[in-house]
Amino acid sequence: MDFSRLQASSKIGDDWVYPQPPCLNFGWLEVDLDPAHRIYWEEYGNPAGEPVMFLHGGPGGACAPAMARFFDPKRYRVILFDQRGCGKSEPNVASAGPAVALAKNTTADLIGDIEKLRDHLAITGAMHVFGGSWGSTLAMAYAIAHPAHCASLILRGIFLGAAEDLDYLYQGNAATWEVDRYALTAPGAYIKYPEEWAALLTVLTPGERGDVMASYKAIFDMVPTTAAETERQLAAAVTWSLWEGVISNMIPETADTGKFGEADFALCFAQIEAHYFANQLFIPAGHFFEHIATLATIPVHIVHGRFDEVCPLTQASRLVAALRAAGSEPAAYVVTNAGHSAMERENALALTAVMDGLAATAT
Repeated sequence: MDFSRLQASSKIGDDWVYPQPPCLNFGWLEVDLDPAHRIYWEEYGNPAGEPVMFLHGGPGGACAPAMARFFDPKRYRVILFDQRGCGKSEPNVASAGPAVALAKNTTADLIGDIEKLRDHLAITGAMHVFGGSWGSTLAMAYAIAHPAHCASLILRGIFLGAAEDLDYLYQGNAATWEVDRYALTAPGAYIKYPEEWAALLTVLTPGERGDVMASYKAIFDMVPTTAAETERQLAAAVTWSLWEGVISNMIPETADTGKFGEADFALCFAQIEAHYFANQLFIPAGHFFEHIATLATIPVHIVHGRFDEVCPLTQASRLVAALRAAGSEPAAYVVTNAGHSAMERENALALTAVMDGLAATAT
């Protein structure tokens, strides 16, 4: 029996509003010394347009040219950059190793990098800050630190990074999985993705599944001394990366996992994420809610997939409730019939519509 026609991709495909714009400029900017971090950046769209700072997800996800397609290239000046340790930024976790690439790699460092990139590109006024998933987290942290530099926040797939949010994604029923892998002993993304969950847990021993994130972090922190240890470390990174990559789509594309199954990307993505998650994202608990009054002074636009299993909709709900309690209705709050990925059709079209509808700002 042929069921292939039943599963159509939920990705944007050929339905983008705007064509792929050419890259106008690119370069590396030295942002730190010892180690000498250099971040890679690209510029798209209108050089005299309203500036948009694009913050990619992960942490460790890196940018791609297609991320410039959310924006009207005649109106916006779009800046993409790879955050420390990933993509084309240097040192890179995959090439230089975590001991070097994760040194001086914290949320405060990334906020500082955004400021240095603003200065380098001569952005003097307020800019639109656009971020999804971890990018939404970093966007809010940046806005709290530099509210005057934010004309608006455009946030997709809100990620607050609380312990319960991480447990939903990485812990679930892991502690009891060996006894009954289909028991619904705790909430979690595993409920909708049991095969992918099995792959994530099979890397670990039963004893290691009591704390999945800590156990993976221990594997990533290991300095391999044998071929078997090297193989286990790489397999763990790819498995971690594939778990998030596959479940980011409402309709998983297991036959084409893209960059998430590539060794170099997976090593950066997995090890940087584990580094940040083990350190509570380098953000104090309750930070966004303690500073909600600051966020409430900025127009906040939110797009969130109803079927998002990486960052469940409850995270957007908590943020929206806090903004309303602070007396500020979100400038836009769109719940799409989509999953987590920005490249899902409904998310991509909603984000483009938000950008098209923004009030013009001075350039």
